Amino acid sequence: MEKELKIPYVEYDEQDLPVADKELLEKAAEMAGTAYAPYSHFKVGAALRLRNGTVVCGSNQENAAYPSGLCAERVAVFSAAANYPDQPIEALAITAIASKPIDHPVAPCGACRQSILEYEHKFKQPIRLILRGSSGKIAVFDGIERLLPFQFNGDELDF
Repeated sequence: MEKELKIPYVEYDEQDLPVADKELLEKAAEMAGTAYAPYSHFKVGAALRLRNGTVVCGSNQENAAYPSGLCAERVAVFSAAANYPDQPIEALAITAIASKPIDHPVAPCGACRQSILEYEHKFKQPIRLILRGSSGKIAVFDGIERLLPFQFNGDELDF
């Protein structure tokens, strides 16, 4: 039996984005400028806001040994988890800069989606995802399940 999966999200123009989301997205864009991406030339910035209001940022960090690099999203999420282990992530903004304009929302890779899921699961609350390319429309998702509908989490493990 074939089934259909729909992915709800809200699309914004920059001027219509809520102020808190816009500030986070601006910080993510600033962080994209700090990315170390000499191989792909695809610079990604991420900024997240914790429940206590703290903003934690990250940018992608490449390495000549490709598996040794890390995406901006995981840099930010892991930094938040290490420095603020009891603070849930409320929102995460992601944007990218490349050699050609990116006029559509840039979504996290599969490994980043799984990492974001871990912290949603830990704190039992969705993380608001704010996605943009270097320009264009902004997509906002209320929780990673919208981008990772068939999930694997700690509930699957038998401990």
